[in-house]
Amino acid sequence: MKTYTIYILRCSDKSYYTGVTSNLDKRIIEHQSGKHPDAYTFNRRPVELMYIGEFQYISQAIAHEKQVKGWSRKKKEALIEDNWEEVVRLSNLKK
Repeated sequence: MKTYTIYILRCSDKSYYTGVTSNLDKRIIEHQSGKHPDAYTFNRRPVELMYIGEFQYISQAIAHEKQVKGWSRKKKEALIEDNWEEVVRLSNLKK
C-alpha cells in the first residue's frame, strides 16, 4: 500500500519548510542537492529532517500539510517534539 508523508525540514537559517511526498528519501535528496533552484530550501541548505507524518490517502496528507503550514513556529516545534498538550494549548490561544 502506498503511503504519503508530510515532513518538516529545518533549514540552515533555522526556518522550517513543510512539504508532502510519496517518496521521502528521494525528496530529501532533492532538497539537499538543490535539484530545484526555485525551491524555498535551495539557498537554505543543508536541511535537517525534523518531523514525518504518514497518511494512507494523499488528500489527508495535503490537508495536514496545509494545516501545519499555517501554524506558528512554536506550534510546529511542539509537533516536532511530539508535545500534543502544547499543540492543543497553542491552538486555544486567542489570536
